Amino acid sequence: MEEILERRVTDLEMMMARVLLAQQDTQISIKRLSEEMREFKEEMREFKDEMWAFKDEMRKEVKQINKQWGALSNKLGTVVEDLISPAIPSVLKKYFNCDPEEVSIRVKKKKGNMRDEFDAVAVCEKSVFLFEVKVTPRPEYVIEFHEKKAKKFRELFNEHKDKKLVLIFGSIRLDEDILNLLTKKGIYGMAYREWEYMDILNFDEIPFNGR
Repeated sequence: MEEILERRVTDLEMMMARVLLAQQDTQISIKRLSEEMREFKEEMREFKDEMWAFKDEMRKEVKQINKQWGALSNKLGTVVEDLISPAIPSVLKKYFNCDPEEVSIRVKKKKGNMRDEFDAVAVCEKSVFLFEVKVTPRPEYVIEFHEKKAKKFRELFNEHKDKKLVLIFGSIRLDEDILNLLTKKGIYGMAYREWEYMDILNFDEIPFNGR
């Protein structure tokens, strides 16, 4: 009986030893996993910081490239072709919810003794967009566009008489006084937004009912 009891006690001690060893192994494994997770989180944090730095650097590069491209287009007089016309479809889709049926630049039109040239024209289903582009925007250019150019366009393009005429004045950049004048005249101003992309800068200030 004593021998059996002694054997049972020995078995119990061995079992407890195995349980303790297993617990220690588990604790070691959990500790190791916790350390690995902590290291992984630290690596991910460093990677995230590097990505943010890379993104900021790329944004600066884009701004610098846009400035250089704008200066070159300005010098060559190709602002319409290089900067304004490529941005027209995306801008019209974003703000006016329309895909242009056609976009034309340097449009010349003659009707009797009347003739004129327009920098860019985009035709949508219910609206027609007339663009005036100036390298150096001035108040007199805005007034002429509003009072003369738009009227001439209506007279020369009778085929668009049933469409809403939307005026957009474009440049590389627009100073605040010019943008305020455009808003007052109901003309949308299109230029670089923070040198990142061409955009409508005063859309929220001018209601558009042609959607």
